[in-house]
Amino acid sequence: MARQSISLTEPNDQWLKSQVDNNEYSSKSELVNDLIRQARKQQQQVDWLRMKLESAEKSGFSNVSKEDIKAAAKKRLDA
Repeated sequence: MARQSISLTEPNDQWLKSQVDNNEYSSKSELVNDLIRQARKQQQQVDWLRMKLESAEKSGFSNVSKEDIKAAAKKRLDA
């Protein structure tokens, strides 16, 4: 595993320590790794959404009504 040295502001260091002290994590390293995993997952979701939006913009206008779109979306969620 790669080792890194980072500098933290006092409030951030205190927050990390409090998470460890509250037994949320066993170490600050574990917490930082979890935060990075969460950020990476969030970035993947943002990238996916951006791709979908760009694709939708390129597809042009639709004649489908707002109500039909909502009904189709609800149907997909119920499936």
